[in-house]
Amino acid sequence: MNSRAVAFALGVLSACLGVGALFSDIALVGFAAGMAGGAAGVLVLTLRVDNTEESSDERALFEAQIDDLANALAASQAQVETAAQRIAQLESDLASAVESASASEEEQLPSVTGEDSSLLVDAESQLFSEAYFMVALEARIASARRHLRPVGIALIDLVQGDADSGVPVVAASAAESIRETIRDADTACRLDDGTFAIILEDTPENGAVWTVERVRRNIVGRFGSHIMWAGVACYPAHAFTAEELLAQSRTALLAAKEWKQDRIEVALSE
Repeated sequence: MNSRAVAFALGVLSACLGVGALFSDIALVGFAAGMAGGAAGVLVLTLRVDNTEESSDERALFEAQIDDLANALAASQAQVETAAQRIAQLESDLASAVESASASEEEQLPSVTGEDSSLLVDAESQLFSEAYFMVALEARIASARRHLRPVGIALIDLVQGDADSGVPVVAASAAESIRETIRDADTACRLDDGTFAIILEDTPENGAVWTVERVRRNIVGRFGSHIMWAGVACYPAHAFTAEELLAQSRTALLAAKEWKQDRIEVALSE
């Protein structure tokens, strides 16, 4: 294959890649088109156009091809720049959307500062109170309904030693273990009856069960022998409202407490 054929093939490849980049919006395709066009141009420019055997018509044809390749190279470079600008704009739009969504969800939760802070924080554990739990659960379910994501809750009851001793758990110790285990997006509370409650963002029932098990291991590893009972329920698998979800998890917790050893019960699907 002579140099002219190679140059022509590179030109055709450059044009095809340029068209592909135009419709695919992939910067690398445009860049490849530019590289192919540049290579073809360099190859053509190195040809001996002063060959005495070439006719004037052939020379004019090759000069026209050089012009076409130069134009293709310029177009490919423009496509790369346009694609880079579009990618930057998409990244900016995505960051703005995430920030807006996070701010919107945070606004739905009650503030824990000011005169009402004592009503929203449990004095013994320093976790959020039952009043906060109900408002937060409503907000999380509303958000999950909009974004089609699950929400899990777990009610946890603990005693020190064994089930027969019945020694109440130290609230601060349990709260510390819960805080160390859950994610920043999750919410830990202590209800009025002393039960610990966790709202697990974007978590189905298997993830909720594993989180509760990690809490149990944490508290046993840090503070010695404890017995844990837990009831787990998830939206939308087990209920569609905050009240129904709480009722389902309470029923599961009561079933777990019928055992004298550690037990995690999952609510029954409706």
